[in-house]
Amino acid sequence: MQASYRLYPVIALALIAAGSILLEQATRVDEPAGEAMRSGAPDFVAERSRIVGFGVDGAERYELLAETIVPFPAAAPLRLHQPRLLLRTVDSVTRIVAQGAEVSPGGEQVDFAGGVEVDRRTEGDPTPPRLRSETLSVWPDSHRARSDTPVRLTQGASTATARGLRADNLFGTLELIGDVEVHMPSRQQNPS
Repeated sequence: MQASYRLYPVIALALIAAGSILLEQATRVDEPAGEAMRSGAPDFVAERSRIVGFGVDGAERYELLAETIVPFPAAAPLRLHQPRLLLRTVDSVTRIVAQGAEVSPGGEQVDFAGGVEVDRRTEGDPTPPRLRSETLSVWPDSHRARSDTPVRLTQGASTATARGLRADNLFGTLELIGDVEVHMPSRQQNPS
């Protein structure tokens, strides 16, 4: 009989543990966010969307338009279909269009892909530069861009091609990388 008294606490603990497990299972709420992360499904899909970014001075710095924006849960990139990015500075507007793009989770980097076209319009410039490539990575806050695929840069009748480029608008530099070819027609001077 004395041995049975020693089993009562063990039996009571086992019943409490079993009851806790049953109670936890009965009151568990399915987590749709966890399910979406496991299934790879997007949080939502936004169509014909516009995102505007402002600087510390309150002036509009960029405008991002897209036919569809597809955000995924957690740290996955934001996917854009037919994006158009307008970067504004005091004296110019740079327009970037492509078939698709991915935006990093913090928004620091935008990776454009598929028929990337860049046009930069500056006040008083009758022949704005144009860039064509299959890919282009842009860091809007630091005013930098990079492409590791062939690029074609045109301005007026002048053209340049290369295997890639690095650009930094803060310092006003554009570096063409690998097998660079430049065609600049000669200017005809009028004899006096």
